[in-house]
Order: sequence, then C-alpha cells, then structure tokens
Amino acid sequence: MLTGLMQDRPLLISSLIEHAANCHPHAEIVSRTSEGPIHRCTYADIQRRAKQVARALTVLGVQPGDRIATLAWNGYRHMELYYGVSGMGAVLHTINPRLFPEQIEYIANHAEDQYLFFDLGFVPLLEKLAGSMPTVRGFVVMTDREHLPECSLPGLLCYEDLIGAQGSEGGDGGDGEDGEHYEWPQFAETTASSLCYTSGTTGNPKGVLYSHRSSVLHSWAACSVDGLALGSSETALLVVPMFHVNAWGMPYAGAMSGARLVMPGPALDGKSVYELMRDEKVTLALGVPTVWLMLLQYVDTVGLTPRDELCLRRVVIGGASAPRAMSERFATSFGAFVVHAWGMTEMSPLGTVCNLLPKHQGDTLEKRLAVQEKQGRAVYGVDMKIVDDDGARLAQDGRSAGHLLVRGPWITSGYYRDESGGTIDGDGFFDTGDVATIDADGYMQITDRSKDVIKSGGEWISSIALENAAIGHPAVAEAAVIGVAHAKWQERPLLIVVRKRGQELTRESMLQFLQGRVANWWLPDDVAFVDQLPHTATGKLQKMKLREMFEDYRLPTA
Repeated sequence: MLTGLMQDRPLLISSLIEHAANCHPHAEIVSRTSEGPIHRCTYADIQRRAKQVARALTVLGVQPGDRIATLAWNGYRHMELYYGVSGMGAVLHTINPRLFPEQIEYIANHAEDQYLFFDLGFVPLLEKLAGSMPTVRGFVVMTDREHLPECSLPGLLCYEDLIGAQGSEGGDGGDGEDGEHYEWPQFAETTASSLCYTSGTTGNPKGVLYSHRSSVLHSWAACSVDGLALGSSETALLVVPMFHVNAWGMPYAGAMSGARLVMPGPALDGKSVYELMRDEKVTLALGVPTVWLMLLQYVDTVGLTPRDELCLRRVVIGGASAPRAMSERFATSFGAFVVHAWGMTEMSPLGTVCNLLPKHQGDTLEKRLAVQEKQGRAVYGVDMKIVDDDGARLAQDGRSAGHLLVRGPWITSGYYRDESGGTIDGDGFFDTGDVATIDADGYMQITDRSKDVIKSGGEWISSIALENAAIGHPAVAEAAVIGVAHAKWQERPLLIVVRKRGQELTRESMLQFLQGRVANWWLPDDVAFVDQLPHTATGKLQKMKLREMFEDYRLPTA
C-alpha cells in the first residue's frame, strides 16, 4: 500500500479548546452557579483556566491515566475540568449524583478515583461516603474561599485556591512553569480521556472508557449538518447533564464549532429553564423528555406564549423516546422543530439523528410528525443493522423488527475492567439491547427494549408505541406499558398512567382514546393509575420495578 503524504497529528481533546480559544475566543459560556448568580466567561477563559487545572493536578502528583472524578452540575468549572483533566493525560470520571449512594460508592471504587471534585450541594452526600472511598486522596469543592463550607471531608481543597496558585499572580507551583503557560502534552490519540458508567438498571453500573480520538470524531458528527448541526450561530442550552454521557458530547462539540453554551446548573425546574431560555435567547436546547415535560407543564400553568417570548428554533430530545404529542407541542406553541436523537452511553452517545429529507419539506405537520417519531438516520461513523434471534440480517422495509446492532469509532469494544467476556460479535457489532425497524430511507425506529417487548400470541407489541400514543391524551402526564402474564396469549399489555394534576381520567375513556391510534389487537387489556412512575438516575422508566410492582396483577381478560 502507498502511504499518503499527510501530516499525522493526534486527535486530542486539548486541540478542541485550543481551537476555540484561537478562533472563537469571545464566544460565551453562561452558567447558573451553585452559589446562585449567573456567571459569564469565554472559551479563552476556559482554555486559560483549564491549563491551570492541568498544572494543579500535576503539582498534586496526578499521573497520566489516573481517574479524576466529578460530582457536579453543568457549569463553567465543570467544563474546565473536562479539558484540564483529559488534556494533561488523566481520565475524567463524571459521576451521576442521582444514583443511589451505594452505586456512587461502587463506581468510585471500581474506577479507583484519585481526586473527587464536587459542587457545594453534594457536601452531605460525600461526608457519608468519603470513608468508603479508599483510593480518593483528596476532595476539591468547586467554589471560592468565600463560599467554602465547613465539613468533615478529609483532604478538603478549595477549587479557586487550587487553580489560582497556578496563575501568573499566584506563582509557578515551585518549578518555574505557571499554569497559564502550560503546554498540553502530546500523546497517542487512543489514550483514554473520560469514563462514564451506565445507570445500572440491571446489576452494577458498567464503565465505558472513551478515548481522545473517539471524542473528537464524535464532536465532528455532532457538528455536521445531518448530525446536530451545532455551529457558531447557535446559543445552545445544555439541559442534558454533564454527568450523563459527557452532556452528549456538547462541551467538546461546542468548542469545535464555537457555539455559545448556556449551563443551567442545578436548577432544572420548568420555571428556571424557561427563564434561562428567554433571557439568554437560546436557539437550541438539548435534554431528556422528563425535563421537557416539566417545562411544558410550567408553560401551561402560567399561561405563557413561548412562540412570542423565545428565540428557540430546535429542541434535541434523547435518552428516551420523544412522544409525538411533545414534538407537536413544540412545533405549535414554541415554533421549534424537535430533533429526535438516539444513542447510548456505550456509543458516546450519538447514533442516529432524525432530520427531515428534502422530500419531506412540503409535507403537512401530521406527516412530518410521523417521521419525527422515528429515532432517525445513522450519522456517518455508525454502521447499523437489525437481525433476528438467529443473527440473520433483516430487511430495511420499515416493518421487520429485530435486534439492533451497531459499530463505529466511538462505540465501545468492551466495558472497563469487565471480565464477563465479549460485548461485540465476530463482525465487530455491539448489541444495543433494543428492538427496532429500519425503513428504506434509513430511518431507524426503536419499537422496544429486547427485555420489554410484549410477546402476545407469537406477535410483538411495542410498549413504546403504546406509551407515546397514551401520552397524547390531554389528561395524561406520563405513561408506561408492561406485559402481564395471560393464560391464552402468553402476555398482554397493561397501561400504567399518571394523571395530570387536577385532571379526571377513567379506564374506559383512556381505552377509547387509543382506539384508531394503535392496532386493535395492541389495545391494552387494562389501565392502572398511579401517582408516579419509577425512573432511573438518567430519567428512564424502570420497567423492571414496574414488573415487580404488578407481578401479581390479574388482567380482566385473563
């Protein structure tokens, strides 16, 4: 083979923030802080302070490959750690604070974290857990001296003091090189950069170890027009947490594109999110459906007119299926297009994005919404196929449902420190655990998780399709569907509904609403009403818990 005469430069995360500081130095990062006030800085500020972080970690004795944990909301200090930790060759380990304390303890010990950086609100949690984290050498509270809390954490350090000591005014740390003039080290692009753990719905959480190369390539996909189309003209609100799959890679893609980023901090209620959208003139917002449900409920309660008050153009919904009713509501009340996206922690996470094709541009809203219900088309870099139980590839006809398998340069090849065996097949494909169809245009649609699909009389019923149809009822706040044992049909669907506050809804009116919206034989055999549904730490429905709750439920048709 003839080798091309091109320069060979490693794809490193540090190159992203260097690009942003050089080409988009004045683009803003707006953060609602744990201390309260709104903070504003620029990519040039993030670059300078990220170098101070890297230098401070070096002074603390952190070595390349060491895991540095964060327990923090979305904010500028967290973003500095994204670049400072990975840029110096260590591994950024973002911990989800919504996990059970036992899970947080498990993953910190499994990762063997060396230092843990945390926001003010997590002091009580860490005071309880610190004694169970033997590898953690020190805890760094992400605040300044004025807000430093009194607590019992061993080896407590103040973030602003720590990095301030590495600036030109604070000295050079003892060996002649200050943090602001720190030179990013160069190393192989396959070096580990960050570590995220799955939410652990079955068994212990599993670690997914990303590389610099995978993160940079993923950023390119996010910035592409048929990806998330992130660019310097956007003001993007990152409602998706920075502890959830690296905020879908947006802190990296933002630096690559120069997009203005808005970070909501710990305030994710409908009122706070709406006001941030309005005040910062947000054009693009990214988050999971549960957050948007809170936003829509706030808009309804107060009687707002978002189309007149906001600059919102697009809403990216991932993490769970985007209900048709939600896409319609954003279109009609906000004048915003819902970009349905799909992926997994194991995929960095971007796999598919549901953008419209030219042939859809003249369609009615109803026809466009039918397309938007699908999870979308694979972005370049992701190979995708559906197979039957025997592994045979199925047709892309939009009807044949099978197990969804993926492969690509930002998709995991195995879990961190996992000895259970292979996670990919002989062709390099990873089994997502989803059941899906793919149509002739390449649009993929998740019909269920493999473990959640309802098998009735030898046929499959999609719980997701039923849930999305039920959420379209104006009195339904949230809905879930599980399979319940049936003597004749093996399983039949049970619809579990949370009513909106102050709304009346009966079993009969709910079933009547679904008639004509789903196939007749898909209609649930019963409807149960509950005050709330169980969710994982990332906002996904916990079907396993629902199955436990309704284990002895007897259907009226049984």
